[in-house]
Amino acid sequence: MAYVEIGMWEVLEVLRRVHRGESQAAIRRVTGRTRKTVRRYTALARKLGWDPTGPEPDEVLARAVTRRLRPVPAEGSPGPSEAQLAAHREQIREWLAPEDERRGLKLSKVQQLLVRRGVDVPYSSLHRYAVAHCGFGERRRHTVRMAETRPGEVAEVDFGRLGFVWDPACERRRVHYALLVTLSHSRHQYLHVCASQTLDDVLEGLEDAWEFFGGVPARVILDNLKAAVTKADRYDPVFQRTFEEYARHRGFVIDAAVARHPTGKPKVERNVQYVRESFFRGETWRDRDHVQREAQRWCLEVAGQRVHGTTRQRPLAVFENEERAALQPLVASRFDPPSWAVAKVHPDHHVQFQKALYSVPTRHVGKRVSVRGDSKLVRIYVDGLCVKTHKRMKEGHRSTDYADYPEELAPYARRDPEALIREGRRQGEHIGRFLEKLLAGDFPWAKLRQAQQLLRLANRYGRTRVDAACRRAVYFELYNTRRVQKILEAEFERAAEPDPPCGQLVLLPPRFLRAADSFTHTPKEEPDGDQPLTEDRDETPEALGPARDPARPGGVRKEGETP
Repeated sequence: MAYVEIGMWEVLEVLRRVHRGESQAAIRRVTGRTRKTVRRYTALARKLGWDPTGPEPDEVLARAVTRRLRPVPAEGSPGPSEAQLAAHREQIREWLAPEDERRGLKLSKVQQLLVRRGVDVPYSSLHRYAVAHCGFGERRRHTVRMAETRPGEVAEVDFGRLGFVWDPACERRRVHYALLVTLSHSRHQYLHVCASQTLDDVLEGLEDAWEFFGGVPARVILDNLKAAVTKADRYDPVFQRTFEEYARHRGFVIDAAVARHPTGKPKVERNVQYVRESFFRGETWRDRDHVQREAQRWCLEVAGQRVHGTTRQRPLAVFENEERAALQPLVASRFDPPSWAVAKVHPDHHVQFQKALYSVPTRHVGKRVSVRGDSKLVRIYVDGLCVKTHKRMKEGHRSTDYADYPEELAPYARRDPEALIREGRRQGEHIGRFLEKLLAGDFPWAKLRQAQQLLRLANRYGRTRVDAACRRAVYFELYNTRRVQKILEAEFERAAEPDPPCGQLVLLPPRFLRAADSFTHTPKEEPDGDQPLTEDRDETPEALGPARDPARPGGVRKEGETP
């Protein structure tokens, strides 16, 4: 016959009717207990000293009768399973709770080890024996309810897995997660849907949550997310640098829950399952944006309007009436999440940050610096001091401030012909004129090295000599630095030769110099004009003087004949 549990109130009801003098038939009709049962209840009460004609029975008497009615296990020898386990009692206790305070084995592992020793008992029998004789399960602690938080004091944050949603970016279904933010006082919550659990997802979800609530709580309790907590510690956790900066930006205190202790954030822990079962499962989703829109509507119309099982109030109503006004206002702009990195300044005066280059002054070449970059600016720190700020560049681009270069290398790095021309004019007028001609044209950068070489010649030969050489080169249109250098080398060699011996300068008389009046001619004028010609053709003109070499009759001088 099966055992039926008898309640204390049922026994008390029967005894009270017996005390009032009701018949057993009447008691049977009202309570459903047989006459035999009524007589048994009465007999046990009498054994405990109760008199039906005396005082009315109370709960203490009914509880004592109920305890007597429960069956008591018969004392005897242990069963076969317990007999086998008794021989290994100390070993089982050592496996479950080692003396060196190491973590004990699971009971299922203990069962496997016992089988290897030839002890094959059911798991239920092993569990009963371990609880009764080995102290198994005694480490459970009593729990207490924490005091309720004030409005606007605490928000609890946790990640939970939702399921698969279509992602148009990769054209396949991906697992999406829910970042759930629950206000502890009102239990009002916000749901942010994302495809990963990175720091950017956490910051974006929190920013959307504060805008949804219209304010920021004073303290945020979050799980030990790798994106936000660098080192999990019960007493002194280390937070991620960017997340700690975000907490200062919004003005809340970070409170990391103890690792592997879900009771540290109980108000959001159970809500993860509630969100998955009530909101996500059984629905058809197009993409992530569709899920996010419906999640916001669900938080207001479903989760916010339900009667909470603990507070027995509607979370949205409590939030509007008590908690909204207690939140810190959103005074700062939306947080621009930065990224931090440690980089080395290379000899070319640049550091690489997220596949882009940024210049640093010469004095920091070779040092390791900290680089902070957001969507707009990149800041470079040396020993905590910001030494350079650049505009954020795309991947593969660079930002160079030519003032960071040494003064003598900046013009060449800038590929600035005008700077070289200005330097040439400062060294000499003709040097500047030479450089103007040298660097003229559509592609002056091809002659930059020649221009630098010309400016360096002044260190070797002096500015005066270089200026004179440039004057000669400009005059002959020799616009080549190598020709200027040859002019300087030739002048230098001539200056190194010994001077000729000194003597008296003697002026010799000019041999072929005529007198000035020899170039003045006054023609004779005849009375009738032109001089008349003689009619006699045989007339021989008069000789003006003796002939040095008169012609011979033959007209030709013989060979070998002297005049």
